Amino acid sequence: MKQDIRQLTLAELKIFLQQNGEKEYKANQIEEWIWKNNIRDFNLMSNISQKVRDLLTNHFSIPFLHIHSQQQAIDDTIKYAFMLPDSNLVEGVLIPTENRTTACVSSQVGCSLSCKFCATGYMKKKRNLHASEIYDQVVMIQKQSLEKYNSPLSNIVYMGMGEPLLNYAQVMMSIEKLTSPKTGLGLSPKRITLSTSGIAKMIQKLADDAVKFNLALSLHAANDTKRNSIMAINESNNIKTLIEALRYFYVKTKNKITFEYILFADWNDSLKDAQELFLLTKHFPVKINIIEYNPIQEASFQKAEPEALEKFKEYLQKKEVIVNVRRSRGKDIAAACGQLASKESIQ
Repeated sequence: MKQDIRQLTLAELKIFLQQNGEKEYKANQIEEWIWKNNIRDFNLMSNISQKVRDLLTNHFSIPFLHIHSQQQAIDDTIKYAFMLPDSNLVEGVLIPTENRTTACVSSQVGCSLSCKFCATGYMKKKRNLHASEIYDQVVMIQKQSLEKYNSPLSNIVYMGMGEPLLNYAQVMMSIEKLTSPKTGLGLSPKRITLSTSGIAKMIQKLADDAVKFNLALSLHAANDTKRNSIMAINESNNIKTLIEALRYFYVKTKNKITFEYILFADWNDSLKDAQELFLLTKHFPVKINIIEYNPIQEASFQKAEPEALEKFKEYLQKKEVIVNVRRSRGKDIAAACGQLASKESIQ
C-alpha cells in the first residue's frame, strides 16, 4: 500500500525529494496543496512539474475521511459520524451560538481512560487518529458551518472522543497545520482549546514546547477520593501532581487555565465541594466552566438541581473566581459533553 503523504513531516518530505533528485523547496509547495488546499489528486498541483506529480503518485496516497451520518439537534447543533479510511468511525460536533461557532473534534477512536461519566470511556480504544484525520474533521465542519449557517469557525475544541495528550505528536501536528498561515488554515492558537483528563508529564511537555493554545483540565472533583472513584487516571496523576504540572504550565506559558467541572446531583454539588474547588484556584489564574451533566445509558449519575448549581456558582463568584455555566448543546442527539461514542464501524 502507498504511504499517506500527510503522515510525513515537512523535513521527511524534503528528504524524499532530495533522494529522488528534486529540489527540497518543492516540499513547501506540496504541503500547501495537501493541507491548505485540501487536494485529493496530485495531478491538481498546477505549479508542480508533471515529473514530480508522477513521483508522488507512484509513492503516496492522500486518504480522506468522509461524513458517514449526521444529526441536527433542535438547537441547531450538528453531530457528525466521520468514517476514517480504515472504516472506523469517530464523532465531531458543530456548535453554532449567537457569539461563536465551534468545532468539537476527536483525537482517538475510543478511549482508554474509562471515566465513569463519559460515553466514550465505555468504548475500547482502537487507535490514535493521524494528524490529517483530526485536521480533516475541522475542514469538513468548517465547510458545513459555511454552507448551513454562513459562518466560519471561530473556535476549535479538542473535547471529542479520546484523550488528546495520549496522542501527543499527532495532536500537536494537527494544531500546527490548523494554525499555519502558509500551509494550513491560519487559525489563531488562542481560538483552540485542548481538554485533558490530566496527564501531568504531558502537561509539562506542553509547557516545554511553549504552546500558545488554551488548556482545560477535566477536573470534576476537587479531592482525590472522589476523583479516583470516577476517573481512574487520577490514581497515577493525583490532584497535587496535576496542580504542580499546571503551575509549571502557567509559569512557562502565561496562558490562563480552565477547570471543567461537571456538576452531579448530591455528589459534587455542595458548598463544601465548592470550597474545595476554590482552594485549587489559588495556585494560578483559573477560569471555571461549570458543565451540566448529560446523562448516558451506562451511568447512573444525575444532573444537579438548578438551585444547587446557582448556589455553587454564587459561592465561587463571591470569592472573585471567573465562573461560566456551560449549558448543554445538542443533548437531544447525544452530541453534548460526555455523550460522544461511535459504537458502530463498517467492516
